[in-house]
Amino acid sequence: MTKNKTTIIAEPEKQEIIIIREFDAPRELVFKAYTDPELYKQWLGPRNLTMKIEKFEPRFGGTYRYIHIDENGNEYAFHGVYHEVRPPELIIDTFEFEGLPEPGHAALETLKLEELPGGRTKTVSHSVFQSVADRDGMIGTDIERGINEGYDRLDELLEKMQKPAA
Repeated sequence: MTKNKTTIIAEPEKQEIIIIREFDAPRELVFKAYTDPELYKQWLGPRNLTMKIEKFEPRFGGTYRYIHIDENGNEYAFHGVYHEVRPPELIIDTFEFEGLPEPGHAALETLKLEELPGGRTKTVSHSVFQSVADRDGMIGTDIERGINEGYDRLDELLEKMQKPAA
C-alpha cells in the first residue's frame, strides 16, 4: 500500500480531468521518468498490461505512439503530439485512445511538476477533452485503476532509481 494518494477530479458536466499526486523523489527524476522511454514503459498503466513503444519523441513537435497489451494479446493503442516540453517542470501534449469507434477525439494534456521541500515532487495533470461525452467515455474505461496502479508503479521505480548502487 502506497503512502502517496492520487486525487482524481472529474466534475459532472465538465470536459476535464485533473489528477494530482506527490512523489518521494526530486522533480528532475520524476521528469526523467516521463521523458525516458525505457523508464516510461516500466510504469505507465495497469500492472497487468505490458507496453510496447513505437515512437517516443518528448520535444516540441515530437510524436508518440505506444500500445498496451493484456495477457490475452489484446492491444490498446494511444498516440499524440508534444506541444511543449520544458525540463523539469512542464509537458504539454495531445492524447488519443485509438480504441474509440471513430478517430479524432484527442485531449489536450498539461503536466506540471512542482518541486516540494525534502526532495519531493507534486504533479498536476490537467486533461481537457473536446466534449463532456469524450471525457465521460474516458472515465468509463476504468481509467482510475490505470492511473492509480501506474502511479504506484512509478513510486516503486523512483524508489529503485534513488537507491545507491551496491
